[in-house]
Amino acid sequence: MTVKAYGSYASNKSLESMEITRRPPGAHDVQIDIAYCGVCHSDLHQVRAEWAGTIFPCVPGHEIVGRVSAVGAHVAGFKINDLVGVGCIVDSCQHCEECDAGQENYCDNMVGTYNGPTPDAPGHTLGGYSQQIVVHERYVLRIRHPEAQLAAVAPLLCAGITTYSPLRHWNAGPGKKVGVVGIGGLGHMGIKLAHAMGAHVVAFTTSESKRKAAKALGADEVVVSRNTDEMAAQAKSFDLILNTVAAPHNLDAYLCLLKRDGTMTLVGAPASPHPSPNVFHLIMKRRNLAGSMIGGIPETQEMLDFCAEHGIVSDIETIPMNYINTAYERLLKSDVRYRFVIDMASLKTAT
Repeated sequence: MTVKAYGSYASNKSLESMEITRRPPGAHDVQIDIAYCGVCHSDLHQVRAEWAGTIFPCVPGHEIVGRVSAVGAHVAGFKINDLVGVGCIVDSCQHCEECDAGQENYCDNMVGTYNGPTPDAPGHTLGGYSQQIVVHERYVLRIRHPEAQLAAVAPLLCAGITTYSPLRHWNAGPGKKVGVVGIGGLGHMGIKLAHAMGAHVVAFTTSESKRKAAKALGADEVVVSRNTDEMAAQAKSFDLILNTVAAPHNLDAYLCLLKRDGTMTLVGAPASPHPSPNVFHLIMKRRNLAGSMIGGIPETQEMLDFCAEHGIVSDIETIPMNYINTAYERLLKSDVRYRFVIDMASLKTAT
């Protein structure tokens, strides 16, 4: 079937209205009418070919929420009109060690919601900046938040799981001191989630003006990273630092804040590498520098359920589809608190 979408035909072109083809639902497929789609910084990187391998036409979007409009004959877990979501993954090999462990995000054959290989036309996946999507039931997630919060749930499908997964893996919780570097789309979710898990949360920002906002999100302390005295006061005190900054920066300044056996995990993905850290900051206290990428399907469902239980959603600005190119320019300036979400009803009239 043909549906309306928004995407780009080349890295130097603006996003524009287009028509794309979706497959009819197979036996294990769920067809979803998309209500809202979050705007992730990786959408911008991919559509502008700042990351290698972009395939055009590129229709971004992997923070998808909506209602089931059709199901395949063998789908048992979803029915028409259910509130559901689709995140960054729409397929994987389903039989490797990672898939068997529910860690499809680390499968060598993981297929992204857009820009991934598929037998469907045009030969690569097309994302959530569209009216509809058809996804295998294994990769569809149930949403238990109230419908009135649906738009603010959308960013949980990427920003939420990207921060939830490392917090869970490194056991953030009562008695743990957790730092969150950067207060943006990822960082504001990291603060909310670490706070809900019971950790002592310290937010790091370069901006004095964000102190009040970080406290409102749940930070117990706020450190302006340009203030050397404030940074020095935090030395050797953190169990975990979640670094969400998506631009190259000095990692040593934060590695020094870890206690013995502490870990800093990187979840921000810059377009060019970070400066190499000083190895002595790692070996002298047996510190760990790690990375983490989204989460598997079971963990993403766990995250959504945790957020529903604790009343956690993203702080958003809802936009019409034809505002997306302006939103990208604002995103580059960090001019959003803290996530853009597209109202897909506006796609009907977008040009």
